[in-house]
Amino acid sequence: MESEALNMTAVLVGTVVAFFAGWIYYSVKPIRVLWAEGTRISSEPPEKMPMMAMALQIAGLFLLALVVGMTAQTNALFTAIAAILATAVMVMAQDAFSQKSTAAIVIDGIFVVLAGVIMIVCQGIF
Repeated sequence: MESEALNMTAVLVGTVVAFFAGWIYYSVKPIRVLWAEGTRISSEPPEKMPMMAMALQIAGLFLLALVVGMTAQTNALFTAIAAILATAVMVMAQDAFSQKSTAAIVIDGIFVVLAGVIMIVCQGIF
């Protein structure tokens, strides 16, 4: 079975769009406030951008987009979905160990799934 070439355009666009979708998602007031309270941090934007967190977020999104791109090469959509769900559950587990509220845990899990959907759509568009 021949596989298609890795679509780096879709991987990169998926990474960038998912990053900005997260920025918007976590900026919506009800989500921002629920998440911040559940994480025990201020819901107001920080004075200084959390560069380490942003760099790690971009790296993680890129790696997930890369996995989605690799699965697209062989039309393995269910493998991509399993990887996205596994990532969401691992993030939620980490949140639970960090003793975040249930709302914050669910908000983070939903974002991972949203990012994965964006990445799959980018593979289909590009």
